[in-house]
Amino acid sequence: MPSAFSALLTSAAEAIASLTPLEGEFERACRAVAETFARGGKMLACGNGGSAADSAHLTAEFTGRFIRDRRPYPAICLSAETSLLTAVANDYGYDEVFARQVRAFGQRGDVFLGFTTSGNSPNVLQALGVAKELGVTTIAFLGRDGGKARGLADIELLVPHALTARIQEAHKVLLHGLCEEVEKLLGH
Repeated sequence: MPSAFSALLTSAAEAIASLTPLEGEFERACRAVAETFARGGKMLACGNGGSAADSAHLTAEFTGRFIRDRRPYPAICLSAETSLLTAVANDYGYDEVFARQVRAFGQRGDVFLGFTTSGNSPNVLQALGVAKELGVTTIAFLGRDGGKARGLADIELLVPHALTARIQEAHKVLLHGLCEEVEKLLGH
């Protein structure tokens, strides 16, 4: 009988291996982000809970650096500003906390990345809708069956797993891969 640790590693490896069919969508996502930065656009990213941390991690890698020293890329985490989040939640409702920011900061030529392991986070769904309305390229990091978000984004990176932790681990592999490939595409 495998140990709990061995079972954990097997489960995580299976979730990551399930990403293989996403190669084409992953490459599209990398090109979309690289093209956005190359033409002077910005990235907006958001999520809730662990997905908020993933969106913060992603934007930090682009604004700071990932592997190489290079110019910073404009990447904003919509999950990070507590005063703004609580003001919008108080005045407009929590479902609007990201959409309101996309409306404030998003412009045609930008890219929006929404993280939702269930695909059903109302605030991420609202933000996806506003981004599409503004002509912002949309990329969804999803889990399970994609939920209500399935089919709403221009590019979908769906981890078909039932456990949130495994989905987030696979999302982390995708976001690190995205950072690495965008740096290569931009020649930095």
